Amino acid sequence: MFNYDILKNENSFFLIAGPCVVENKNVTFKTCEKLKEITSKLKIPFVFKASYIKANRTSAKSFRTIGIEKSLKILSDVKKEFSVPILTDIHSVIEIDIASEVVDILQIPAFLSRQTELLEEAGHSGKIVNIKKGQFMAPGDMKYQAEKVSLTGNKKILLTERGTTFGYNNLVVDFRGISVMKKTKYPVIFDATHSVQMPSAVNGVSGGAPEFIEPLSKAAIVAGVDGIFLETHPNPLKALSDGSNMLHLSKVENLLTKLKKIYNVIKNEN
Repeated sequence: MFNYDILKNENSFFLIAGPCVVENKNVTFKTCEKLKEITSKLKIPFVFKASYIKANRTSAKSFRTIGIEKSLKILSDVKKEFSVPILTDIHSVIEIDIASEVVDILQIPAFLSRQTELLEEAGHSGKIVNIKKGQFMAPGDMKYQAEKVSLTGNKKILLTERGTTFGYNNLVVDFRGISVMKKTKYPVIFDATHSVQMPSAVNGVSGGAPEFIEPLSKAAIVAGVDGIFLETHPNPLKALSDGSNMLHLSKVENLLTKLKKIYNVIKNEN
């Protein structure tokens, strides 16, 4: 079982990254291999992320999965091949046992962050639980969602900031929320790619502004986040989900190198 305490490494922030969804074995393996190479070089703890199914879609026509069993088999193979912990989304209580057979971290999507039964059952699984802050929620309310998990006896909790709804088709990040959520004493993560998403902005498909991934990530490191979450792909233009707000895989090392330098400066000041 993956050791939760590894995510509390004071020598570096940790990275949760991968494609939005399992598309096929080739993309999944290629992405994980490159991310493992980069994070090993930079000494950044790494968790591989890919959803085996996407339930929260704008349109009924949007891609959701290549098949649950097939997707989970690919994630299982990735875990064995690259010796990395795996994170995936869950959307209902019945998914918990299915996903838990393969993954190390269960992620509660932002739209489901207040679903009490889902949080409680995720806690009972004994897995690490990453709760993404709803776009509609105040940062201070996240302590109550974390409590739903912790009351099961499971204290292995992560909290993720991913922007707040700002009118229609837009999100903004209030970096004061990082400090608010850190008061819970759980590791806080900044989702750099969903924070630049433009929900439902392109004819039933979400758009994005990936040019803001770098400045927002830098600000998050300065604000004190423990981890960075980002979705990446060898060819975002061909990604089957969230390609418009992804970071190209070729740009990940440059970004992480800059973030590590900022992190080290902040650490030395403290």
